[in-house]
Amino acid sequence: MIRPSAPVLLSDPTTDRPSSHTVTQGVDRAIKAAHQYLLARQSPAGYWDADLIGDTTLESDAVMLMHFLGQVDPERQSKLLRWVLRQQNPDGGWSIFQGGPSELNATVKAYFALRLAGFTDGDSRLERARAKILRLGGTEACNSYTKFYLAMFGQYEWDDLPAMIPEILLLPEVSWGLHIYRVSAWTRTIVVPMLVLYALRPKVEIPFSIRDLRIPYENPRPKTWKQAFWSNGFHAMDRFFWLFDRIHFKPVRTMAMEKARRWMLERMRPPGGLGAIYPPMLNAILALRSLGYGLDSPELTKAISEFRSLEREEGDAIRVQPCFSAVWDTAWAVHALARGGCAETSAVRRGADWLLSKEIFAGGDWQVNNPDGEPAAWAFEFDNPYYPDTDDTAAVLMALWFAGRHQEPGFAKALRWLATMQNPDGGWGAFDRNVDLDVLNYLPWADHNALLDPSTVDLTGRIMELFGYLGWNSERPIVRRAVRFLKRSQESDGSWFGRWGVNYVYGTWQVLVGLRAIGQDMREDWVVRGADWLKRAQNSDGGWGETCRSYDDVSLKATGASTPSQTAWGVLGLLAAGTPLSHDSVRRSAEYLMRTQRDDGGWEEVEHTGTGFPRVFYLVYTLYPHYFPLLALQAVREAAKECVSPSH
Repeated sequence: MIRPSAPVLLSDPTTDRPSSHTVTQGVDRAIKAAHQYLLARQSPAGYWDADLIGDTTLESDAVMLMHFLGQVDPERQSKLLRWVLRQQNPDGGWSIFQGGPSELNATVKAYFALRLAGFTDGDSRLERARAKILRLGGTEACNSYTKFYLAMFGQYEWDDLPAMIPEILLLPEVSWGLHIYRVSAWTRTIVVPMLVLYALRPKVEIPFSIRDLRIPYENPRPKTWKQAFWSNGFHAMDRFFWLFDRIHFKPVRTMAMEKARRWMLERMRPPGGLGAIYPPMLNAILALRSLGYGLDSPELTKAISEFRSLEREEGDAIRVQPCFSAVWDTAWAVHALARGGCAETSAVRRGADWLLSKEIFAGGDWQVNNPDGEPAAWAFEFDNPYYPDTDDTAAVLMALWFAGRHQEPGFAKALRWLATMQNPDGGWGAFDRNVDLDVLNYLPWADHNALLDPSTVDLTGRIMELFGYLGWNSERPIVRRAVRFLKRSQESDGSWFGRWGVNYVYGTWQVLVGLRAIGQDMREDWVVRGADWLKRAQNSDGGWGETCRSYDDVSLKATGASTPSQTAWGVLGLLAAGTPLSHDSVRRSAEYLMRTQRDDGGWEEVEHTGTGFPRVFYLVYTLYPHYFPLLALQAVREAAKECVSPSH
C-alpha cells in the first residue's frame, strides 16, 4: 500500500534559510522504514539477491533452445510461454520495455517460440502477432542475431547472413589491428560461439515454415559520405569472407575452430557460464552441441545447468533473468545503509565481507588492451572472473569506503586497477580500454547497437565520485583528464547521456555527483546548466521519469511517468549541484518519495530504468526503487543538518 500523504518537507519554501521544521519526523520515519526493508532482503550469506528482469526474448529463446537440443519439457515450455503470452501487446506484438511499442525482434522470437510449441496461425494471438511482424517489415528487417537463430531451423538462408567466419580469431592481437579484442566484451562472448555455428551451420528440422514472413525490405540508406564509405567497405569485406568460407582452407579452418573451442571452454570453466550472461551462455550451449558434445558431457551439462539457474518461477509461469546482479545490488545496498548510519551494524559488516570475498585477482580479457594493469576488481554477477568491470569496481569501493573497510589490501589494489583502465580521452568504458574504434559499427553484424565499449559519462562520473571520497581532486592529472572528458561530452541543453541507465536523468545525476565529490566549482556555467536542465525536466508531481524511447528520439528525453529510482537520481543531482534544500524542486521531489513509499518501507516500480544495449535491451533492477530513494532521502537529511549547523 502506498502512503496517501506525507508531511511537507519545508515549512517556509520562500527562503533559503530552513526553519526548525525543515526535516520532519516523516523523513526520519521514511528512512528508517527503508532501512528495515533493505535489511529484510539481505541473504544469510550477506549479499542481496534481487531479481533482474529483461524482456520476453529470453523466455522465447529458452523455448527455442529446448527444441534445438531435442529436450522439450512440456510443462516448462508451457510455463515459459505463459509468461510470454501475458506480455503480448493489444496490437499483437511484444515490446522490449514496459509500456513501449511492439518491437520486431521480440515479436518474431515470441511468434516462432509459440509455433515451435505447437501453436498454429489459427490462434487469434498468433494471427495478430503475424500481422504485426509483416507491418514491421517481416523477418528481413530483423537484426542479424535473430536471423542467425532462424537459420538454425531452416527459416533463413545461411548464405544471406553476414559472413562470421571463425578465421577472424586468428587475426593478430595488436593494438592497431582488427581482431576480436577490438569489440566489447559482451559482443566478444556472444560472437565467438556464433563463429562456430556459422562454420558448422546446424539445421533442426521443424514441421512448419515461417519463410513467408520474409518480405522485401530495404535497409536505410547511408546519410553521410562517411557512412556510405565504411558501409560499402565492410560490405565488400563481408563478401570476401563469404567467398573465403566457400573455398576455405581446411588446415586454417581446423586451427580457427580449435581456437574458438578452447577459447569458449576456458571461459566456461569457472562457475557462472560464458560471460555469466544470457546471450553468450545460450550461444555457448548451441555451439558445444554443434561441435558434437553430448547432452551428458560434463561441459554441456554444466552449461545447461547454469543457463537453467537463470529461471524464476512466478506462480504458474517462468521467466528468465538475463544474469544475476548480486555484486551490484549488494554494493549499493551496503553503500546506502552504511551512509545512513548503519556502518557498524552486523548487516553492513556481513555485506562488506561478502563483497571482499568476491574480489577477482585473476587475469581476464581486459589484459589484452591493458597489459600493465594488476588484476584486482569486481564483476557484476556472483561469478564472472574473466570479465570484471569498472562500474562494479567503483560501486564496491564506494560501499567499502562508507563501511569503513578501505584499509583492506584489496581496496588499494582495486583502486590502482581502476586507474589503469582510464581511456586516453579521459573517460572510462565498462570492461576494456580503447575499445572505441567507431568505424567497426559499420560491420554487417553490428546491428545490436553495442559493438563497442567507449568512455561514457555515467561511468566516468561514478569513478570521479569515488575518487572524491578518497580526497582526489583536480591536482591529479587523472582527475583533470576526466573533467575535460565530462565537459566535452555535455549535451547542448546542459544534460548528459546515460549509457547504462535510462537515460539523461541518469547521466546528468552521476556527472553532477562526481563533479561535486572531486571539488569542482559547482557555480561554473557548464555545471549550472546541468542542474538547470534537471529542474526543467522535473514532472509536475515532483518526480522525474524518462522513457527508454529517449534513446531513439532525443525529443523524448526526460519525458515519462515519475519513478522512484529516477526521482532519486534527480534530487541527488540537484543537491550535488548545490541547489538549496528550500528550493521548490528539491522540496517537491523529497515529498514525492515520501508520498509514494509503501507501508513496508519500499517503493513500487515496474518500469525499465536500467540499460543493457540502448534501443535493443533494457532492464528492471528490482532493488533500484529501494536503495536509490533511500540514498536520496538521506542526502536530504544531511543537507538539512548542514543548513542548521552553526557554521552556516
